[in-house]
Amino acid sequence: MRDVTRPHDSDRRLLSLDVFRGITVAAMVLVNNPGTWRAVYGPLRHADWHGWTPTDLIFPFFLFIVGVAIPFGLGRRLEVGHARGQVVLRVLRRALVIFLLGLVLHAVSNPDLATIRIPGVLQRIAVCYLVASLAFLFGGWRFQLGLAAVALLGYWAALTLIPVPGFGAGDLGKEGNLAAWIDRSVLGTHIWRVGRVYDPEGILSTIPAIATTLFGVLTGHWLRGVSVSAAIAGRLLLSGVAAVVIGLVWGRWFPINKALWTSSYVAFTAGAALLGLAACYWLIEIRRSRWWTGPFRILGVNALAVFFLSTLLAILLARISIPGTDGRPHSLQAIVFDALFAPWTSPAAASLAWAAANVVLWLVILWPFSRRGLRLTV
Repeated sequence: MRDVTRPHDSDRRLLSLDVFRGITVAAMVLVNNPGTWRAVYGPLRHADWHGWTPTDLIFPFFLFIVGVAIPFGLGRRLEVGHARGQVVLRVLRRALVIFLLGLVLHAVSNPDLATIRIPGVLQRIAVCYLVASLAFLFGGWRFQLGLAAVALLGYWAALTLIPVPGFGAGDLGKEGNLAAWIDRSVLGTHIWRVGRVYDPEGILSTIPAIATTLFGVLTGHWLRGVSVSAAIAGRLLLSGVAAVVIGLVWGRWFPINKALWTSSYVAFTAGAALLGLAACYWLIEIRRSRWWTGPFRILGVNALAVFFLSTLLAILLARISIPGTDGRPHSLQAIVFDALFAPWTSPAAASLAWAAANVVLWLVILWPFSRRGLRLTV
């Protein structure tokens, strides 16, 4: 393979990163918005507990990408003369806005303040972004690597060695693990109602999620500090394979588990993210294959806005009720789905078609903004 090298430009966006983010966001919208949860293909569901499906890769991919973008975004601000304190304030404001947007989604879904869920996807993104950004601003790559290692080893030790009242030490079941016990003890009724005894974005499990983001930061250091070359794609590939193997081996003692965000899950999914980024980097930056990237770039540069708005739309469609032909109230989503999607194919295929239509909808909405060079930023 011919090596391609071009000068590094610290001010340009890395298109392959935007596209990888866009692919991740498209997948996130797809799996979060089926036509009906009663009929979903297995790969589009989360693993029930231990183990993984392709859907379990999406959230850690997003956090990893958040981390990769930090050296590009914050590093550029420092280089052009922004004071460190000024950058910190911007990070704090952005993290707060993302966290509050997560609470808004929960308030729309469940306005009861006594049981409103406090943790959530956007809340976890906010915390991980905040901690990883501060680690970048006030420490070098060795500090960031050490922090990630301490988080993963400490979390492993905590979940396997600290006894949980009524369950003992090392219980990794849904109710008896340390992370679930802390969530129930601290958050009480403000946890995920579906899980009842645990929250997949809970307090303790956010610590290894921060490590996922820090591995992205380390990758961002690497990508930003070198010229574009085929050798970088090869190193991303080798690093990804190594991390996947570490995760699989570690998983024999500390099972891969998204809800617990186990340390083996962090290593495995960070490796998979590196492989995905390597593929995008090689195709886009090295092979210069860009004809297919437009839709994913649009989703990628509007990632958080797409997630928030698509989730808000799904909540509203589910909550707005209209009397059906049988006289009983039905959600607006159920009425539209049953009329336009369900009659034409199998339930699972119709459900997937509805989800794909959601992705297309947001592309159609965002396309005019993109043509004018506008982005919906959070």
